[in-house]
Amino acid sequence: MALVRNRRRERGVDYWPGFVDALSTLLLAIMFLLTVFVLAQYLLSREITGRDEVLNRLNSQIAELTELLALEKGNAQDLEDTLANLQSSLAVSENERSRLQALLDQGAGSSDAANSRIGQLTEQLNEEQQVSARAMSQIELLNQQIAALRAQIAAVEQALQASEAKDQASQTQIADLGRRLNVALAQRVQELNRYRSDFFGRLREILSDRENIRIVGDRFVFQSEVLFPVGGSELDEAGRAEMDKLAAALLDLAKEIPSEINWVLRVDGHTDNAPLSGTGRYRDNWELSSARATSVVKHLIGRGVPANRLVAAGFGEFQPIAEGDAPEARNQNRRIELKLTER
Repeated sequence: MALVRNRRRERGVDYWPGFVDALSTLLLAIMFLLTVFVLAQYLLSREITGRDEVLNRLNSQIAELTELLALEKGNAQDLEDTLANLQSSLAVSENERSRLQALLDQGAGSSDAANSRIGQLTEQLNEEQQVSARAMSQIELLNQQIAALRAQIAAVEQALQASEAKDQASQTQIADLGRRLNVALAQRVQELNRYRSDFFGRLREILSDRENIRIVGDRFVFQSEVLFPVGGSELDEAGRAEMDKLAAALLDLAKEIPSEINWVLRVDGHTDNAPLSGTGRYRDNWELSSARATSVVKHLIGRGVPANRLVAAGFGEFQPIAEGDAPEARNQNRRIELKLTER
């Protein structure tokens, strides 16, 4: 192992800048996508808010016009009632006049009194006819005003319906965009799951069939003892052999995954809960787990796996898969996990 490190120093190869560049590019891409998404949401919310304000104004105008129409209908009803009363009085007067005229024709009663009474009734009848004519004129004017109000209400209702239809179309478009986005994401996830299954299947075939190399959920798990010496972070000879097989399988799979799927292999380092002394190379389990994950990533890069397809992460002892302090539990928690995922 010392010989390998000396050779690396002699070649002057430093993978850290490339790894930092890859992480910086990833962060810039994520920030750009978040900015586009927030801007789209802002524009859609502004358009919907403007339509809500128009709908509120239209509803307010309809309420005012409806109240005015009800008031005018009440006035028209009062005039119609007055006209009906006048017409009833006119009918009574005409009946009285006819009766008196009949008495006059028969020669019964006083002729002068009858003529006087007939004159009074005639004047009264003329006045009532004039009042009736004025009432009819007012009713006609009210009918015209009601017709104009109805036309305004119809125009407002048409504008409201057009606005609601436009708003409904926008909501439908937004829902359709969301549905298509969900479908696209689901398809991407399904495709990645299929390639993950293929990848795990190949790993089963090429790696040793041992209890300390297994699949847990969507991760391929190596016990630390398979790859590293106790307390160390440099791959031992057996660990390098296993990682060479992994690199070969990963390179074969990379040829099959479509370019539009932005996949990465995440390498997670985990330790048990036994604290380090702090006097050695690593102060705590955080540093040890991170160093082991980085050691695996650098080895895979050295075997030709692109650096932008690899991620190293250290979790220390804080993500155990077995609880307790028993040797068996600690042995399971000391591990390297591989997960094929999307950036």
